[in-house]
Amino acid sequence: MTTPSFRPFANQDDRTDTIEIEEGAAFLPKFDANGLIPAIVSDVNTGQVLMFAWMNDVALDMTLGSGEAHFWSRSRRKIWRKGEDSGNVLSVHHVWTDCDQDVVWLTAEVQGQGKACLTSRISCFYRRLEINREAGQIALKIVSP
Repeated sequence: MTTPSFRPFANQDDRTDTIEIEEGAAFLPKFDANGLIPAIVSDVNTGQVLMFAWMNDVALDMTLGSGEAHFWSRSRRKIWRKGEDSGNVLSVHHVWTDCDQDVVWLTAEVQGQGKACLTSRISCFYRRLEINREAGQIALKIVSP
């Protein structure tokens, strides 16, 4: 199956008009110096934050074209489709961007067993910082969101 292409989104040089970036209809994502943009994923039904990952322009293009989340693995230095091994594919319902278009937010439904985290948890965000300011201590605690 051929994935339709939505690139080029825009040349980074096209990001000169603040009004167009903040108020316009053009999708002008701002990739960092490494060619990456942060991507936050939440559950389309519950709003629970599932994960955070990075996308390069190819991963973003593949996500927009296929409706399934693709990311850039900085450690493996390659594109990966979420769920390609586990079967817990992220079916993207909506893609959002922030005011200056330097982050994307995907609302998605997790297929398979419904677990977005590689630890087999529903969400990658399962630990909360417990902060004791008086003692100057921070500890992580596993919690159910």
